[in-house]
Amino acid sequence: MTIPIALTIAGSDSSGGAGIQADLKSFAALGVFGASVITALTAQNTRGVAAIHAVPAGFVTAQIDAVFGDLDVRAVKIGMVAEFSVIQAIAAGLERWSPRHVVLDPVMIATSGDRLLAADAVEGLRRKLIPRANLVTPNLPEAAALLDEPIAIDQDTIEDQGQRLLALGCRAVLIKGGHGQGEDSIDYLMTAGRTVVLPARRIATKNTHGTGCSLSSAIAAGLAKGEDMETAVRNAKTFVSAAIAAANDLGIGHGHGPIHHFHRFY
Repeated sequence: MTIPIALTIAGSDSSGGAGIQADLKSFAALGVFGASVITALTAQNTRGVAAIHAVPAGFVTAQIDAVFGDLDVRAVKIGMVAEFSVIQAIAAGLERWSPRHVVLDPVMIATSGDRLLAADAVEGLRRKLIPRANLVTPNLPEAAALLDEPIAIDQDTIEDQGQRLLALGCRAVLIKGGHGQGEDSIDYLMTAGRTVVLPARRIATKNTHGTGCSLSSAIAAGLAKGEDMETAVRNAKTFVSAAIAAANDLGIGHGHGPIHHFHRFY
């Protein structure tokens, strides 16, 4: 048996609920072998982020080349990239190795509200990484920040922001509606000329730590297995919704606890 391989390029979460740890759990739960390139170390738990230690860009490059030089990587998920020099290193690595699928989750703010991205790195996302992505997965505040605009509050504005993100060079945009209002959390998958509306019942829980990381890595897992983009997004949403619904069973931490990646197994 040959198992599909996906690579996560992201920050480490010392409490195990988000970042690299959430990505690897999502890959494993969905039958994909996960490799990792760590861009930053964080001292954090379910209550917040205490400190961030960036990994030098040269060492990020060394990790990328080590993985691609040996493993048949079918999809890449990019998460937390705290500094512009690291963004440059990742962009150069993608140019060098040309992976077929790239999912970019523009992580800017943690579930706790802590800012994770330096201001100068936002422009790096726009110019260096978004044009190389098959899919970009911002939530409503992140989409607004990427465009330097107010947060969208209606579907017309969300679709307009999505189309302008597409104009930056990516092939598809998934704007996530978890920060919106109403009984349903509505995501919008947009490509040139087409919008797919993806509603899901909003689940009442504070345990949502790592939700965005897990969704983007679950999409990358689907792409690594050969699913088309819409199928990968739909399957990832089903997986994450079930993981959120089971999150209260874990009882981990005193703040925003993690979702239950392995809800299918225990």
